[in-house]
Amino acid sequence: MTMTAPATRPANPRFSSGPCAKIPTFTLEKLADAALGRSHRAKIGKDKLKAAIEETRALLNIPADYRIGIVPASDTGAVEMAMWSLLGARKATMVAWESFGAGWVTDVVKQLKIDAEVKTADYGQIVDMAALDYNTDVVFTWNGTTSGVRMPSGDAIRADREGLTICDATSAAFAMDLPWDKLDVTTFSWQKVLGGEAAHGMLILSPRAVERLESYTPAWPLPKIFRLTKGGKLIEGIFVGETINTPSMLAVEDYLVALDWARSVGGLKGLIARADANAKAIWDFCAARDWIDNLAVDAATRSNTSVCLKFTDARITDGPVFAKAVAKRLEAEGVALDVGAYRDAPAGLRIWCGGTVETSDVEAMLPWLEYAFHAEIEALSQAA
Repeated sequence: MTMTAPATRPANPRFSSGPCAKIPTFTLEKLADAALGRSHRAKIGKDKLKAAIEETRALLNIPADYRIGIVPASDTGAVEMAMWSLLGARKATMVAWESFGAGWVTDVVKQLKIDAEVKTADYGQIVDMAALDYNTDVVFTWNGTTSGVRMPSGDAIRADREGLTICDATSAAFAMDLPWDKLDVTTFSWQKVLGGEAAHGMLILSPRAVERLESYTPAWPLPKIFRLTKGGKLIEGIFVGETINTPSMLAVEDYLVALDWARSVGGLKGLIARADANAKAIWDFCAARDWIDNLAVDAATRSNTSVCLKFTDARITDGPVFAKAVAKRLEAEGVALDVGAYRDAPAGLRIWCGGTVETSDVEAMLPWLEYAFHAEIEALSQAA
């Protein structure tokens, strides 16, 4: 089947799952008010950092008694800080259904050597969260960035749990409605759903998590950038903008601009609606074709941000080679950049659909995906 190249191209072909597309209205001029060349400890720096925290609280509807801190090393730093500071007081349950969750398992089991039960599921599937022991500390990702599988809700998490829940929500925050009463520690990074710049993480602590921090001292030494307490008390300054290390005030300004844009499109509800519309365009495309499908087995667990796809055509004999060829062709045409599957994931594509992506760009990209698929199938037949 020879196809003609589509006439329409996406206005923005950036579908990377991180760093993700900038907000549609982004220009460098919008960062002109950044506190460059100023100390982050000066009033202007503290005010901007505090604004980033409080505007995050308002947009995500985070309870007033939850602490929000800006921490180093992106979402990875925030998760590591939580695990090294909080785990070890009781048995842990480590949950993984994709590569980042598997990384947290390695850290806890092999590095911290904590007594932990490990629950895993294959790519495209999810662990039975209702079957977990919530009297243990449970560590899990809300949305599997590399598998496209997400928690459908927080209903499975017990309200009367004795352990803490530690949730990596980096590709979920600002795109999914997180149940804060079920989450004791939540982390994310600016580079994901709001398309911010990398290297800064957000650490959100419930009162239960703060109580653990103030009543428990880990058996291992903590690096300076992981220390959240002093003299047995929470270092409150971290949660009002007094960061542990020096933040980029340019990145802070970029995040503030993104938060302002998020309010302009309807806040959290608007962002969720945008992501849902983007993902639905791809889901509908897949439903109408027999050669491509969502990697998520259960439709209820499909991610609306990191949409992961697999090729199902029987003519494909080498899945990884074929998928890479399609991604390469899309990039060469300038219509979809950085859409290859994550290196540890099954062969296929991963298309970012968070709220900074325009649905019109997704819709313009999809005919090119069909074109690239048939072009590579034809190449296979010619090579045979």
